[in-house]
Amino acid sequence: MISIGDIYDKDINFLFGSGASYGLLPTLRLGITREAGGDSCTLEELATQFEKEKDSRLIPLFMHYYASCIRPAEVLSIAATAATEEGRQVIENYRIFLSTVLAMLQRRKPLDRRCNIFTTNYDGCFPLAADEILQRGHIDFVLNDGTRGFSKRILQARNFSTFLCETGVFGRHQSSIPQINLIHLHGSVYWSKSDGGIHVEYNASEHQPLLSAADLLRLQPFSETLESAEAVLDGLEDPGFTPEELTEFWTRYEQIPIVNPTKWKFHETVYEEHYYQMLRLLSYELEKPNAVLITFGFSFADEHILNLVMRSLSNPGLQVFVCCFNQADQEALSDKFKGHRNVRCLALDEGFLDFTAFNKKVLAWPSTTRAVALGAAQEATAAPLTPDASAPAENMA
Repeated sequence: MISIGDIYDKDINFLFGSGASYGLLPTLRLGITREAGGDSCTLEELATQFEKEKDSRLIPLFMHYYASCIRPAEVLSIAATAATEEGRQVIENYRIFLSTVLAMLQRRKPLDRRCNIFTTNYDGCFPLAADEILQRGHIDFVLNDGTRGFSKRILQARNFSTFLCETGVFGRHQSSIPQINLIHLHGSVYWSKSDGGIHVEYNASEHQPLLSAADLLRLQPFSETLESAEAVLDGLEDPGFTPEELTEFWTRYEQIPIVNPTKWKFHETVYEEHYYQMLRLLSYELEKPNAVLITFGFSFADEHILNLVMRSLSNPGLQVFVCCFNQADQEALSDKFKGHRNVRCLALDEGFLDFTAFNKKVLAWPSTTRAVALGAAQEATAAPLTPDASAPAENMA
């Protein structure tokens, strides 16, 4: 359990990974294994292996990634999320989380109502959930995506340092409107290059798909094998696209402003400068005297971010809470952060720490105030969290 009363007045940062959007969009974990009975592979692992070995299945692997993750993110909408119970629950989880954060910010000093959400996701779940909250009209706030402009919104790193302030009629008092900075570390499907800058347009559903219906049909057996827990890597057959078809897809795919899930992430995109600026921003925030970092749905497979967080742990004022999906993940991450007394790896005693459990049992107001803070009818019941057995309770690392 993370005590909101202990952290609400600190410099709070969140780091979200693909686990937060699971149910709408897949994670990087596949079903296929390298050998029968082995652990399932991740897309990152296979992409790195295929690239190193010059395997002909590399581009088809990214075709699968585009079809299963990127294109669905481009066409994401409230109507699309409402089509399934899982989709509705995902957006509701985002809404509850944002409402909790805003309630925390409301308790802070009048000119200090800001926090940062860093995310490696490409999707628009945060903007969709924020729109829902704003439309209900219960609270005024700013979701700052770093853009400025009217007909054309341009992303610039310096915009994350600004905030909106309101004053009384005669200027005798002022306070900042609660603000959440939304910082995409791996890019977004809503970005495009424009005159040397980054243009943000949330109507990405109008983008022409890179794969036709016929392409998807040919790719289907390949994708089904990747997702099958019964499949092994030797049985993954090349879908048989021609070299010309692969080249055409890859040329267009490289124009998408995202960081690919491979070990050579920062070597293939014109958006490299902005990515490094955002990493520097994360590093700067974690060096503040009372910094807090809460991670969710993030495995720390990204070596750039892992190394950055590791370096920041020398800051004695930094507190890091790593939310682990299950106890196996907790053991692995506890070992990764072994020796750092300012890291706590959290997992539930029973069950999985998914987004719903995170909202109810980890980052939740006491039951007496939760309904008021979030406008929710149900109470949040806290379940015990399992600390790392190798560390004291106050140092789950």
